[in-house]
Amino acid sequence: MKEKIEALMAEVAALKANTRQDVEDARIRLLGKKGSITELFDEFRGVAPEMKREFGAKLNVLKNAAADRIAQLREEVENKAVSSAGGAANDLTMPGTPGELGSRHPVSIVRQEIVDIFRKFGYDVAEGPEIEDDWHVFEALNFPPEHPAREMQDTFFVSDGELVSEENGVKTYRNPLLLRTHTSSVQVRTMEKMPLPIRVICPGRVFRNEAISARAHCIFHQVEGLYIDEGVTFADMKQAILLFAREMFGPETQIRMRPSYFPFTEPSAEVDVSCNICGGKGCNICKGTGWLEILGCGMVDPNVLEASGIDSKKYSGFAFGMGIERIAMLKWQVKDLRNYFENDLRFLREFETVL
Repeated sequence: MKEKIEALMAEVAALKANTRQDVEDARIRLLGKKGSITELFDEFRGVAPEMKREFGAKLNVLKNAAADRIAQLREEVENKAVSSAGGAANDLTMPGTPGELGSRHPVSIVRQEIVDIFRKFGYDVAEGPEIEDDWHVFEALNFPPEHPAREMQDTFFVSDGELVSEENGVKTYRNPLLLRTHTSSVQVRTMEKMPLPIRVICPGRVFRNEAISARAHCIFHQVEGLYIDEGVTFADMKQAILLFAREMFGPETQIRMRPSYFPFTEPSAEVDVSCNICGGKGCNICKGTGWLEILGCGMVDPNVLEASGIDSKKYSGFAFGMGIERIAMLKWQVKDLRNYFENDLRFLREFETVL
């Protein structure tokens, strides 16, 4: 085998090529599936164990040398072809090679579309930290201590928080830090600092300790809205959501509200839109119902207003929240939520024409 390696190394050093085909023939002859170097690697399997280290190193040097020499020959042939075409490589008047443009991510597209719609309605954009404390994520939003969202299976906790007592080896902590589970925490910060009336939307990334599947992920994006003023009613909320749905899904879109429960709103509702695929007749996208769920909403609970220092006897308001991935799934009939996070170029290139 040693003689074969040395002979092939000499052949590699002496390689020459005048055309692209010469380069390709040399590559196939040496590195192809039935090439000389490939056959040596097959033969290497039968080498005695004590010789494998020596011959293995020499084979790798040979393979790398062949690949480098072929790449060098390919470059020489390409440069020769350019020169024979009249020196185009140095012609500064020739147009440049256009760069390949990427595309916006579907989540970014839908997020911007939602923001643009609500900005037309007079809403400002508010943002807040992704690492939050328990007060802004749970307590100020009227989550009772025994609420399931406080358990580890739902929330990613970052730290135990402030140590308040220690007795008999048992430590008690207050206000732990965690990855926010919803952007409602931004609403709390807005109510604490922004003068009334408040009309904001809060887009952002949120985190929940869930198993990843086609319908769920531990990371996703939300847009939540908040409107607080004197005399705000449930009818105002319904009209705002209807206008949004028609801007997003088309002017013929209808909505329906189903009673629901959220700790921070009362009364609360889930909102469905008429399926824009089948026109409400029933299809596999809407599971034959003619309706698609898009968001949750409700009138802000007075306890939430009071926790942020707002007089609940004078002011009222509504809040709503939707998953951006969910809206994008409905808009483009994407069936697997994981596509948004895997950076598969085949998927992302489908949105190159979306402005």
